[in-house]
Amino acid sequence: MAKKILFLSGSTRIGSFNTALAKAAYEFAKTQDVDAEYIDLADYELPLFNQDEEAERGMHGNAKRLKQTFTEADGYFIATPEYNGSFTPLLKNTIDWMSRAHLENEPPLTAYANKAAAIGGASPGGFGAMRALVPLRLLLSNLGVNTVGKQIAISAAHEAFDENGKLKSERYQGMLEEIIKTLIRIS
Repeated sequence: MAKKILFLSGSTRIGSFNTALAKAAYEFAKTQDVDAEYIDLADYELPLFNQDEEAERGMHGNAKRLKQTFTEADGYFIATPEYNGSFTPLLKNTIDWMSRAHLENEPPLTAYANKAAAIGGASPGGFGAMRALVPLRLLLSNLGVNTVGKQIAISAAHEAFDENGKLKSERYQGMLEEIIKTLIRIS
């Protein structure tokens, strides 16, 4: 049975460089011996996590669906923009919702237990979303996710992708492929 690897972007913006990065990783993974799935967080709209509302209403339906998908996966690739030196509120809210137990006798952090992740970011700026990757790596580590040591940070992202969303640079494409191969191996 092939390993299942999820690909997602911490942005739902039309024309997002990070969506292009996640899709480039997904397209490469489809050439490997894995079950690759791209997830658009716009399809899983969630309210801001609030423990009082969760206690009153239970886990949001979209959070349950997304959590099930993550629980069934062996690993994931997350591309995130950098917002004020960190990753996006959309991504943080999604991660928080999926961290919650909602079934009777459910072990903690089932969406993250025994999982591997690779991370990357793309930005028009010179740091390539690098400052967002540090707190994202820390959060995933706190949740028990085994994160690939290497990451990809694409600077000048407005020039990095062609009109079809493919990386123009062989160097960046090679880095991305190596990270995805490592993710597949450790998942």
